[in-house]
Formats: sequence, C-alpha cells, structure tokens
Amino acid sequence: MIPLSLAEVAAAVGGRLHAADPDTRVTGPVEFDSRRVAAGALFVAFPGERVDGHDYAAGAVAEGAVAVLGTRELPGVPMVLVDDALAALGRLARAVVDRLPALTVIGLTGSSGKTTTKDLIAQLAVRLGPTVAPPGSFNNELGHPYTALQATGQTRYLVMEKGARGVGHVRYLCDVVPPRISVVLNVGVAHLGEFGSVENIALAKGELVEALPADGLAVLNADDPLVAAMASRTAARVVRYGESADADVRAVDVTLDGQGRPAYTLVTPEGTAPVRLGLTGRHQVSNSLAAAAVARELGMPLAELAAALGDLGLVSTRRMDVFTRPDGVTVIDDSYNANPASTAVALRALAGMHRGGRTFAALGYMAELGAYEDEGHREVGRLAAELGVDRLLVVGEPAAPIHEGATAVSDWGGESVLLTDQAAAVEVLRSELRPGDVVLVKGSRYRTWEVADALRADVPGDGAGAGGAA
Repeated sequence: MIPLSLAEVAAAVGGRLHAADPDTRVTGPVEFDSRRVAAGALFVAFPGERVDGHDYAAGAVAEGAVAVLGTRELPGVPMVLVDDALAALGRLARAVVDRLPALTVIGLTGSSGKTTTKDLIAQLAVRLGPTVAPPGSFNNELGHPYTALQATGQTRYLVMEKGARGVGHVRYLCDVVPPRISVVLNVGVAHLGEFGSVENIALAKGELVEALPADGLAVLNADDPLVAAMASRTAARVVRYGESADADVRAVDVTLDGQGRPAYTLVTPEGTAPVRLGLTGRHQVSNSLAAAAVARELGMPLAELAAALGDLGLVSTRRMDVFTRPDGVTVIDDSYNANPASTAVALRALAGMHRGGRTFAALGYMAELGAYEDEGHREVGRLAAELGVDRLLVVGEPAAPIHEGATAVSDWGGESVLLTDQAAAVEVLRSELRPGDVVLVKGSRYRTWEVADALRADVPGDGAGAGGAA
C-alpha cells in the first residue's frame, strides 16, 4: 500500500483513532491474517463467531503492525475504530486507488473462465509495467479491496476479477475499485440458483461496463449475444473479441494439436499474426482473445503480442492443469469448480485429446444451479456420451442426473457408473487406467480434487495443483 498516516487512514474509512498517534504512518501491507503481518503493517480485525481477529490484534502489533483496523477498543492497542471492518477495508482501497492517477484498473467478469483470463491478462500486462492481480479467485468483497491495497506508486496495472452472486454485487466492487477497462467474458447458468434467471445474470455482469467512465473501454465477447448486447449499456468505447466476423480482435483458422492446444491466426485492425497457445482446450482461444484485446489497448505491438500469447501458462491451480504420469496416463485436473458451461468446455477438451487410449471423465456435483440443477446435470451427461467419452464416473448421489443423461443416449458405446464418493472413483480409476488413457476430473470444489490428487500421487516431484495463473 502507499504510505498513509493513521489520521489519513481514519479519514478515508470514516473511523476514529484510539490509543494511536495520528502521525504514525502505515508503510507496510494491509493484512487480515496475523501470520502475514510485517513491519509497518495495518492489521484488519474481522469479528467472527468462531475466530475473532481482535483476539490476534495485540500479537499483530507485537509483530510490527503500527495499528489495528477494528470494531472495538482493545487495551494498549493503537486502533482505527469503525462500525464495519469489511466496509472500511473497501473505503480504504478506494482512497488508495484514487491517489494513483497513473494506475489502469482492468476489471473482468463472466460466468466461467474469469480466473484463467484474469491470469492471462496479468501475464501480458506485466510485460508492459508493474502489475498486481489477485491469487486464484480472490474476487469478492474481501479479496477485491485486499488486492487493490497491494498497489503502490510504481504499479501501472491492477487486474481485478469480479465475482457476483446477485444483482448489485459487481456494482459494489466497481465502487470500491473503479475500472477503466472492463472485460465481460460470457453469461451462463453458473449461480443460477442465486440469481433466479439468466436475464438477472446478464444484468449483474453488465454492471461492469455501466461503471466505466466515458473515456474508458468495454471489451466484450462478440460470440455471446448477451454480452455483445451490453454495448448499449455503456458510454465508453467498445472493442469486441471472438471468432465472429464483426469482432475487432478475432481468431480464424483455429486448429488443435494432439494435446488439445489451439493454434490460430490472430486478426486485428493492425494486421494478422500466427498464434500457437501452450494451454489446453478449445475454450482457451476465447480466453486468449480477451487478453489480447486488453494488451493491444495497453499498447503491445502485434508481433510482440502474438509471441507473448504463445508463452502464456497456468497460474491458478486446478484449472485445466494437464499432466502425464510416468505410466503414460494423462490427467486433466479441472477440479476447482464446475458449472454446465465449464464442464462442457472441459469435456470437449478431453475429447480433443484422444491419443489412441480411452477417455475417462470423473464428474461431481455442480452447485448453485437452482431450478436448473437436474437438467444442467443431465445435459452434461448427454454431452459426455455424444462426445464419445469411453468411461464416465459420476461421483456422489447429488450428481446422479449426469449418469441418467449419459445412459439415455441410446447409441453411446461407452459406459457410465454412479459411485458413492471420491474414494470409490479413485479405486475404479486405479484398477482400470492403462497407458495412453486420458482422465478429466471436474466438479464443484469441496472434495472433487481428491480424485486428481490421488492420480497425481505417482508423479515424481510434483505437488497438487502444479502448473503455476479456468
């Protein structure tokens, strides 16, 4: 964070000082984990039923924090007192960002692919200047301000992923850190149970472009009609990306190699250039185009951009992380989260990696689909069968409609089995896999990654989730 006095911090958050010198300066990071406190830090104490940050405040000061941002007075602890520590953290982030006029804030949202695309944009932006981006999917009311507060006077690009579980959530995050470039990837049925309808999801995602200033930029997916229509919701300039003929930054002549890695010709107003990605999955074409559209606007020349796209890699864990075991079995660890759209993308990537062996898909429950839950799971099962997946392992009774959808495809030559839990899936895979087989592991968080970790256990020197920034 940029250095601020405690008086400035208190003014920014609407708080008052207790047992604190107003001239003392915060010169270190803003942290809510007392184990990460460094000299000059500001420690944020969040109250909680099981863990209360105020219980760790004195220890944080002993470790070098100059003050604690909290909601109640503590004896002998210098404090900035507020009514709501989380809201105060957001106000502090806004105050810091407002003091960094040279900073370009890039915000992105979508129903799937946010974290991977955020990581791709950050990998390109850092070639042009110091860049800050959150780890993983740290994209909520806590992660957003926490990440923004890592920006300093030297930071040029702040790449912010914006998650939402209802209308108004993205708008709030934009109030905390106003974007100058907004990227909307897609509108799908992820979190449909919380939003209530796809129309509400589109309404919420479009809040990102509504937050742009008139001299800002909206980067929209031309291949998604609900996203393309958001052009009418902003006064900012619009750049479209995709494979549609009317996209400003587009891909033509897309091919996949034997490992499912795409290559294409990048077409821009400045000309064309060949691109060969090192990422697995046809969907990475769209993700990389979104990143390319941003990097182009930041000033990266076409030839450099095309080469940089080829150097992009995974950063966040368990998102299309492909590894091959010593026994010749290839595993696609996409176990971080799942919805019907992202699972369809992963299944197509699996089908594209057929190497003469068999294809296996270990699929778990997809959460937060509301009334679309049963049909969403059945659609995934049907697609797995239609794509010719040889062996479908459906993990857990809540995911049973996947099994029902697959077995309803009469001309499918594969087999589906409904298993009780992850341990049962691991047992089946260990007994049936042989060299040349490819396995996809996909599901909504929780224990889904146990299957991938078990398959990874035989890889010498490899840790779970390796691969780097789905």
